[in-house]
Amino acid sequence: MAAAGKGAVKEPQNVVHQNAILCETIRKEQRHQKIYTSYSVNPYKKIHVITGKPNSKHDTEEGEEDSHFLSVINRASLEPVKKYSFPQTESQEYGWISKSLIERDTTDKRLSFHKCNTAITKYNDKAWGEKEQRENMN
Repeated sequence: MAAAGKGAVKEPQNVVHQNAILCETIRKEQRHQKIYTSYSVNPYKKIHVITGKPNSKHDTEEGEEDSHFLSVINRASLEPVKKYSFPQTESQEYGWISKSLIERDTTDKRLSFHKCNTAITKYNDKAWGEKEQRENMN
């Protein structure tokens, strides 16, 4: 079977048909192509600012301030809670409401569990510290 495929003579390429295929391909690309004429900096990409030369006239000149560009950059640097009114992903749902639901009262012993040291824990802390000192001296 492989021999039958090798023996087949390939027809020469027709330049007119190749040009028609190319024209059709270009027409299809242009049909779905969108041309953008307003360009701006991607606000989600970090900009590396490099300081200029101290005596350079170009670096010390003040220019116009683009308010739209500044607002886009400032909005991109905000936390998601300040940008959106509700979580955009499932992962953002955890911790979206970061303020505490009840006021924290440290005098209420039911909700406040501070670290308590008993006589045994104080003794073990002291013994552990002395053991560490002995091992470090050797």
